[in-house]
Amino acid sequence: MPSAIKLIVGLGNPGPEHLMTRHNAGFWFADVLAAKYSLSFRPESRFRSEICRLSTADHDCYLCKPMTFMNRSGQPVQAIAGFYKIALNEILVVHDEIDLEAGVVRFKQGGGHGGHNGLRDIIEKMGGNEFYRLRIGVGHPGNSSEVVNYVLDRAPAEEEELIMQSIGDVMEMIPQILSGEFHQVMNMIHTTEKQVTSDKLQEDDDND
Repeated sequence: MPSAIKLIVGLGNPGPEHLMTRHNAGFWFADVLAAKYSLSFRPESRFRSEICRLSTADHDCYLCKPMTFMNRSGQPVQAIAGFYKIALNEILVVHDEIDLEAGVVRFKQGGGHGGHNGLRDIIEKMGGNEFYRLRIGVGHPGNSSEVVNYVLDRAPAEEEELIMQSIGDVMEMIPQILSGEFHQVMNMIHTTEKQVTSDKLQEDDDND
């Protein structure tokens, strides 16, 4: 029986200078989700976060954007989870993923941090890695020495549109996500990707 998600954490860096950088894809997701349910984030100093509460007929979940900068993301997660008695496997962390192309999203549970400083700090502060992740593809610069500058830079308009479209696609699956039905969600994502690919191939054929 899957565990319902009680806390969704969108990772990013606070401040207008970081707003549209690739590293803030988790914040983008959180903002789109809040807008979908007409929610407003409020600052919570005790959690060092902006937070809101998402309530549906079937589920009650907190939505959080840590305001501690990426490499200190674990502090707010630890504080919120401790206060509300939320277990690791009831947490979904949403973050940018350089090992996926822009426009691709994937879910997973557990695993390492893969060099992502936000995940690294959450694993350290929470003492485990059994939380769920929604990995939002932002593409790779091609050279590992360029990763830091790459994620702290804004994506070209075409890639940014693909990333936002992938976030929009996931919005249609929020009820299943809150229920923890990630196998079903991944099937839905794969179906969406296949349809997009099919539509693109048809468009290319029409243009030939």
